[in-house]
Amino acid sequence: MNQQLIEKIVGEVLGQLEKAEALPPNDLIPIAVSARHVHLSLNHVEALFGKGYELTVRTELSQPGQFASNETVVIAGPKGSIERVRILGPARSMTQAEISWTDAMKLGVNPPIRESGDIEGSEAITIIGPKGSLFLEQGLIIAQAHIHMSPKDAARFGVQNGEYVTVETDGIRPIAYRQVKIRVSERYRLEMHIDTDEANASLITKGAFGHLVKFQGNLNVQQETSASVTKSKVDIPYIYPKKLLSRDDVKELNMKEIILEKGTIITALARDTARELGISVSFRK
Repeated sequence: MNQQLIEKIVGEVLGQLEKAEALPPNDLIPIAVSARHVHLSLNHVEALFGKGYELTVRTELSQPGQFASNETVVIAGPKGSIERVRILGPARSMTQAEISWTDAMKLGVNPPIRESGDIEGSEAITIIGPKGSLFLEQGLIIAQAHIHMSPKDAARFGVQNGEYVTVETDGIRPIAYRQVKIRVSERYRLEMHIDTDEANASLITKGAFGHLVKFQGNLNVQQETSASVTKSKVDIPYIYPKKLLSRDDVKELNMKEIILEKGTIITALARDTARELGISVSFRK
């Protein structure tokens, strides 16, 4: 075998190894923590920063074409405000702010957990820029945990757009993130997005991965009725990561046992609903 052919074969092998190293193992999903941020429409960029103003790129984000801008705003609610909230670009067709539940308590608001872009009937918010301010009657949400993936990744994991899965983490404080929505597009890069409260619950740091676990029968929490949830509760105890457990949370979790971190607030309606559905709720020891 001549030297040129050997070099060609070695090169091809090394190329395949590099590709393999670039991909996580079969069931692993890269996890990214999404801090509070704002998406603005072009009209609202101009309302806050001046006519003709364009957002400037600070850093490119993992999803192609998306970036964190140099520009920040103040968001305000009935009880407080948060400064230096980063704007993500480019400008969108509608304006929305995405925060954590901890942020919501500081602002004195009660935003719903929604998929990005689903702001109909969501919480009101005031956004303040250097050249003006906006009061929006809707547009404030807590983002639903989700996974971006390409069609090729979706085929590899055996999932489809809109499906809900569980993602389990290892490490010092392992946790299972349930009701994680799959979002598939040719323009997406494989990555799971969670908020800062969810990350803190599992001590997630940069470079973390989670194991993707499919639901039996593709449980879609947005379509399940409380009756069907009662019939098919999951047996594994669920460590609830957020700071408030509401009645709607109890209905959606589909668990026989919910364990709360110390300091978590549980509403009276949540307790009553859990009792009616036969769900055990207790605090972590």
